[in-house]
Amino acid sequence: MILRFGYVSTALSLYEVSPSRTLTFASWKKLDKQSRMEKLFEKTEQNLKSTIRILHYNIDQGIDMYRMSSSLVPLATHPEVKWDYLTPFANLFEEIGALVQQYNLRVSFHPNQFTLFTSPQDHVTSNAIIDMTYHYEMLEAMGLHKDANINIHVGGAYGNKIETLTRFHLNFAKLAKDIRMQTTLENDDKTYTAEETLQVCEKQAIPFVFDYHHHWANPGEGSYEHLIPRIYSTWESTGKPPKFHLSSPKSDKLIRAHADYVDVDFAIPFIKALKDYGKSADIMIEAKAKDKAALKIVEELSKIRGFRRINGGAIEV
Repeated sequence: MILRFGYVSTALSLYEVSPSRTLTFASWKKLDKQSRMEKLFEKTEQNLKSTIRILHYNIDQGIDMYRMSSSLVPLATHPEVKWDYLTPFANLFEEIGALVQQYNLRVSFHPNQFTLFTSPQDHVTSNAIIDMTYHYEMLEAMGLHKDANINIHVGGAYGNKIETLTRFHLNFAKLAKDIRMQTTLENDDKTYTAEETLQVCEKQAIPFVFDYHHHWANPGEGSYEHLIPRIYSTWESTGKPPKFHLSSPKSDKLIRAHADYVDVDFAIPFIKALKDYGKSADIMIEAKAKDKAALKIVEELSKIRGFRRINGGAIEV
């Protein structure tokens, strides 16, 4: 079996390569019409070119998994801005997609925590649909809309999980089917456990992303090991290995915060559970040290008997 490791957004090993340069609405509003467009174009071009640099770095390092920044396009979803962020940058979006396809990389998006379908307020659902559509349109521009995933959380409980989960299914159905089919759900560290989130995924026939750190902080009842066969089953229709998230607590007090690197002792029980199941998996490292943390955990695992490093970001077990 093969375990591939990736990271989120920024390659800290590269100089000034942020793919998340932003422009606040307050700053945008102070500018004249021409300056507004110039700033939006400048930031977006920088972010897309940075993404291309990061992908070349990943290819060079043998890192096949990467989560792209959700902030590639400043103010893309702001109701008062509304600008065409696709046509002017078609070549750059296509270049990103071509790199991903040529080197068989696995990329994804993860919108922020406000993109949810459990709220009783209609405008929250409307905004979630707008945000999911923004991410999907970027994937379309890259030619990756049938391949890459957009990962979100279920959301809040609003005092009654049963009613809220019913509302999730009703609200999620308002999202275009093509976008729903590229959506994945992840268990969170406070509200919806792995079991609860997995049940939602099974009902919606969408893949489940198991986050080991979140499960450790919010385990619910029972162990996660018995969920692994069901987790893999949610990914069968995609033809891809399941995707998992891995990080470790920052400290004994800040148990939900992510440490700079992944504590290998914290990670080993999870890695062993995957090893015992015996099927390949992709693991997104969500540590603060980004690419450095992904490369380090691979290096540390490769020192353990039965684990062989086969490139910068992958282990053969």
